[in-house]
Amino acid sequence: MCMHQPPCPAAVDSDREAAHTLSVRAEQGWSLLCNGVLLFEDTGELLPDGQVIAPHRPLPSPPSTQVKGLVAA
Repeated sequence: MCMHQPPCPAAVDSDREAAHTLSVRAEQGWSLLCNGVLLFEDTGELLPDGQVIAPHRPLPSPPSTQVKGLVAA
């Protein structure tokens, strides 16, 4: 269990990604957090109970329909 003070968020908490990193395998694209969560570089997660959290990268903004300096009528 986590020995940090204050303790790291649990794997079931919404802020679980804020836990301390124990191990990084950048060449493989993952990190192990103190709460047992495997965090992947694509923002996907594998929780200690086997639950998979799909990647949740922010979506790119749609292209603007407004030309800089001009306002659409």
